Amino acid sequence: MTVTALIPAAGRGVRLGADEPKAFVDVCGRPMLTRAVSGVLASGVVDRVVVMVPADLVDATAALVPESVRVIAGGAERIDSVRAGLQTLTDGDPDDIVLVHDAARCLTPAAVFERVVAAAGDRYWAGAIPGIPVADTIKTVNAAGGVTGTPQRSGLRAIQTPQGFRLDVLRRAYAQNGLDDVATDDAGLVEAMGGAVRVVAGDPLAFKITTEWDLRTAERVLVAE
Repeated sequence: MTVTALIPAAGRGVRLGADEPKAFVDVCGRPMLTRAVSGVLASGVVDRVVVMVPADLVDATAALVPESVRVIAGGAERIDSVRAGLQTLTDGDPDDIVLVHDAARCLTPAAVFERVVAAAGDRYWAGAIPGIPVADTIKTVNAAGGVTGTPQRSGLRAIQTPQGFRLDVLRRAYAQNGLDDVATDDAGLVEAMGGAVRVVAGDPLAFKITTEWDLRTAERVLVAE
């Protein structure tokens, strides 16, 4: 069984307020993307890595990552980048594992990768995703801002990456039409076609760097190490 990690990194990161694609923003002296790639390789459970970046940054990115990492042009949206990454796996066995990992979760510990790969290899499940219990009270609201419900926190998880699936499952999920605006992550696409996805333990360090506050938090974590 081969494990491939796909890292979509073509997003512009508008909420971070950077002048460059978010994955190339510096985090304590290193681009977010190179930290993410290093974390994937250091996990010890991934055989190959494919990074999807803006077309004009393919050559520059290849110079930043190890030679073993394949760098290709991504798409306008995350879902387009993952599709492009899947198209490179022409030699893959249907039972191979594919991880989709956000470059913005560049502090994700190795143990999270290990848990996802182990669970994704279980054929009872269509895939595995890491998640952490929700600490805040969650409300559902209507268009006017009125509260319509309060789900029990015990049954809620904040989902992270990497998200892992067998290659044949993820290919079928991405072959579906009309779901791009429905699913907000890869697991959502798999769930939409009836796949059962397992949640394994995530880690607070696997948080996503989306805003300036997140970036400063990541830098404080790295400085404290």
